[in-house]
Amino acid sequence: MPPPGKTIHVRDLGSARSGDKGNHANIGVVANDEAAYGVLCSRLTAVRVQTHFQELGITRVERFELPGVLALNFVLYDALAGGASRSLRIDTQGKLLATSLLDLTFHANAWKGNEQ
Repeated sequence: MPPPGKTIHVRDLGSARSGDKGNHANIGVVANDEAAYGVLCSRLTAVRVQTHFQELGITRVERFELPGVLALNFVLYDALAGGASRSLRIDTQGKLLATSLLDLTFHANAWKGNEQ
């Protein structure tokens, strides 16, 4: 883990992939290791994800934990302005949402259990 006070990105803790489900989007985040998964579970909440994407007009975000594969899955409802066949957005299938989520930052001392 990084030293306290350092700003880290979600990309420092894992990787992500996203796509469309009609008008909704799906983002999967896979942690690099168990320590990173613990940080992601404590800091990457559904509220934090919805706030990060607030300009898209998302109505709700659900988070699902997959501890066996050290992953989180987020479903972003009404994120795609109608979906691939109706939306005028550049990213009609939500492929870039994962890239954007990887840019989200945390402070290293912002979670419990930080040992460094």
